Amino acid sequence: MHDTNHLTRAEVDFFVENGYLGPYAAMSPEEMAPIREAIDANVLGCAGPNPRRPMQSRHMDNGSVYDLAAHPAIIKRIAGLLGPDLVVWTTNFWLKEPGGAEIPWHQDINFWPIEPPVNISAWIAIDDVTVENACLRIIPGSHRQSLPHGRAPNEMAIAEMVDPAAYDEKRAVNMELKPGEFFLFSERLLHASSKNTSQKRRLGLSVRVTVPFVHIFQDSHLHPGHTAILASGKDVMGFNRYAGRP
Repeated sequence: MHDTNHLTRAEVDFFVENGYLGPYAAMSPEEMAPIREAIDANVLGCAGPNPRRPMQSRHMDNGSVYDLAAHPAIIKRIAGLLGPDLVVWTTNFWLKEPGGAEIPWHQDINFWPIEPPVNISAWIAIDDVTVENACLRIIPGSHRQSLPHGRAPNEMAIAEMVDPAAYDEKRAVNMELKPGEFFLFSERLLHASSKNTSQKRRLGLSVRVTVPFVHIFQDSHLHPGHTAILASGKDVMGFNRYAGRP
C-alpha cells in the first residue's frame, strides 16, 4: 500500500519550481483540539528553554510540541526533498492576537544561524487559519533568488523586509489552513502576513528542518543549552547537539 506521506515525483517537481508544497493534514481538527488545550495550558505564557524568546524551542520542554515537530506526515515528506537524515533545528510558535501587527515580505534565510543555509520549514496550524485572522501569504517561485533586505517600518512585527520593487504582490497565494494542516516551504520563499483584523487569534508552529552536515549555531545564536531533534536517519557528522522527547 502506498504511504501517502511520501512525495510523488510530481510533488517534488512542484516544490523545485514553486518553493512550497501543501496544504497537507498531519491530523484532523478534532485530533488537534486536545493538543491546542495542552499548548494553551503549558506553553503559552510559560517560560521556556530560551529566556529571551519563550515561543522558541518548546520541543525541548514539551512532549506535545516535540511530537508535532517530529510528526511522520511532515518528516517523511521532507525526506522526499532532503533525503533520509533529517534534523529539526528549531521550532517557533507564531501567535497573532486580534490587532496583531503585520509581518512584511521577507525570506527566512536572511535571519538564520545555520551554515550552509539548507532548510525546509513546515508551518502547522494550531488554530483555524484564514485570510481574516492573517494566514501566511506566499509568492510561488520567489525562492529562486536571494533578495536584499532593508529596514521595515516600526509598526511591522519584524525589523527587516524585502524592497517592494523586488516582487509582484499580485502573485501572492493565501495559505489558509484548518487545525492540524501544514504546508512546506523553502528557506528563500517570500512570505508575509497581514495585520489580524479579526476577533480571533491565529496560532501556528513553524518547524525548521535541515540535514546533519549543516552547522547550527546553537549556544551563540539560538540560546545556551539548545538541543535539536534527530528526526530521521542518522548523523555521522557530529556537528550538532540533540536530545530526545522531554
